[in-house]
Amino acid sequence: MSRANPLILVIDDDPSIRQTLTRELALAGYDALAAADGVEGKALYEERRPDLVITDLAMPRADGHAVIAAVRRMDEATPILVLSVRGEEEDKVRALDLGADDYVTKPFSLRELLARVRTQLRRSGAGAAPEVLRFPDLEIDLARRAVTQDGREVRLTPTEFAILELLAGQAGRPITLRQIIATVWKGAPATTADTVRVHVGSLRRKLEPEPANPRYIGTEPWVGYRFLAEPEEG
Repeated sequence: MSRANPLILVIDDDPSIRQTLTRELALAGYDALAAADGVEGKALYEERRPDLVITDLAMPRADGHAVIAAVRRMDEATPILVLSVRGEEEDKVRALDLGADDYVTKPFSLRELLARVRTQLRRSGAGAAPEVLRFPDLEIDLARRAVTQDGREVRLTPTEFAILELLAGQAGRPITLRQIIATVWKGAPATTADTVRVHVGSLRRKLEPEPANPRYIGTEPWVGYRFLAEPEEG
């Protein structure tokens, strides 16, 4: 849908949050509309088809998980940004597994939220997936399955490369442990979270200049991992 400005739908049962977000989004150059609960939010999404959805999780009538599931039934690509209360780790994981793209924890920084909005809108308009992923001092050639870090070739196992491809291909987005297991290990029942952590630890030792202070692969506590580096254009 062609629009002069991206349209963002805010779904939250807190009137002050709805008012603040719609105002700040408008000041940032976006068009914004708001819904007070999940039922109203799902109806507005179906009617207006916004470019991005920001949704709370705990709401009356229909919660954020129901919103995410409904949006994903209608469209697989619309970015969904979740607002969650600190400590709702299992709710975050469930939201991401349902198809949310990112989350911001309440109380949140408006600057951080707007940065996440920009990242998701940029990703949603990226077009065809590139054959080579480029980041500062790091190049991942997906076709050749080759990795170069700061001018040197990094030799990875097939499993390590698959994890890196998944994370770097969705840079900036948190990826849950369940999503990694489903993609890399095809959901093999014997695969555990500890299995993932061991392989990520090995990948960090090979890739990171300072494994204890990751530049590329960050840990999302109780959730999974996020690729931290910003993609280079071109």
